[in-house]
Amino acid sequence: MTTATARRSTQALSVLLAAALTLLAPGTAHADGIRAQQWALDAMHTQEAWRTTKGAGVTVAVLDTGVENDHPDLAGNVLTGEDLVGFGAARGDEAWARHGTAMASIIAGHGHGTGGADGVMGIAPEAKILPVRVILEDKDPARAKARRTRGNALAEGIRWAADHGADVINLSLGDDSASAHPEPTEDEAIQYALKKGVAVVASAGNGGEKGDHISYPAAYPGVIAATAVDRYGTRASFSTRRWYATVSAPGVDVVIADPDHKYYEGWGTSAAAAFVSGAVALLKAAHPGLTPAQIKKLLEDTARDAPAGGRDDSRGFGFVDPVAALKAAAGLKTEGLASAAHRGKYFGSGPDTAASDGSTSAWAAPLAGGTGGVLLVAAVVLWRGRRSSYDDA
Repeated sequence: MTTATARRSTQALSVLLAAALTLLAPGTAHADGIRAQQWALDAMHTQEAWRTTKGAGVTVAVLDTGVENDHPDLAGNVLTGEDLVGFGAARGDEAWARHGTAMASIIAGHGHGTGGADGVMGIAPEAKILPVRVILEDKDPARAKARRTRGNALAEGIRWAADHGADVINLSLGDDSASAHPEPTEDEAIQYALKKGVAVVASAGNGGEKGDHISYPAAYPGVIAATAVDRYGTRASFSTRRWYATVSAPGVDVVIADPDHKYYEGWGTSAAAAFVSGAVALLKAAHPGLTPAQIKKLLEDTARDAPAGGRDDSRGFGFVDPVAALKAAAGLKTEGLASAAHRGKYFGSGPDTAASDGSTSAWAAPLAGGTGGVLLVAAVVLWRGRRSSYDDA
């Protein structure tokens, strides 16, 4: 990954930390047992989807903390990206690219070993990852410096990705603090990407137990916003409920890869967004001419287990179903269509929310590099049967 001149941040970023989960039984805690823990693969019917495509020819930009390109589950799938932060941890440091690598593994992990049978398998294992570093890890020592910096790394990153071959942009980040508000430069960057035919996916927010504050960039028009559910399809209590929710995806007990070559389990709408980005990559691979608006509508129309009435703010239109979306896409016209951006203002108040408990400072911590925040922290090491928090591993 190249390094650009350090950008200055116009506002603080918020990182929402997840709680620790239970360590898996020792007999299943080795690398060769990881695949069995990936319940999301069955839930999303990946084996059936892969009969059509595994995402070859599609590039997913992961705007995050960076991506470790030498992880065995990602080897060959990570392209040369860009660093729009310009300071902080570097490759090999403890605070380097952990969240971004986790998201990349959900999207395009291909496992390792004979036939890729070991390690993490992503939803689109033949897609390429374009890493764009726009935020710092929570425990990056440079975070103190970040509080004093200014810039538009997220907006710049979206435009950079759109100009450098991205077909899909994954934003497993966001600001859903009580002071969150739309930023024109971010909105304009997203509309720029959409107009170029790039689908944009973002996490809905982890504020479901903290007032359901609006999260940006999820709330910008045209974005596919992902909420989180567990293996039973139940909305995760932490998942933000807002009008912009598009579809739900796995976000509880999710297995992810880490730069330390171990495997962890965690939760968050970050993971849900990555799963949806993987589904979008499959759609783009099978039907390259689909516009972002068509993709969003396909996901809405084909989601399964829809809420009563067809949609709600907790799960959007239902659980993302790449198989159904692929089948429906086969009958759509794509030739001669032009992608369009949204015009005008779109920011409503959303549903009624509970009054703030005034404790935002206790669960939100400032970061740098753009105007988003990390929304997932994995909590348990699965390999070698040793308990460890994700951030401390």
